[in-house]
Amino acid sequence: MLDNESFSKLRDWFIEFEQSRWEKQIEADSNAGKLDFLIEAALAEHQSGKTRSL
Repeated sequence: MLDNESFSKLRDWFIEFEQSRWEKQIEADSNAGKLDFLIEAALAEHQSGKTRSL
């Protein structure tokens, strides 16, 4: 069993590792055009007046 400090370090490492994998997957999907439908949907809503200024 890990002590609290070792467990914290392992947890933090795993969170960073997982986030890195997620970012790489999002980048790969974006580069492959798999997320283009999100851009198209957002632009269509904006063009139809369904958005507001922040």
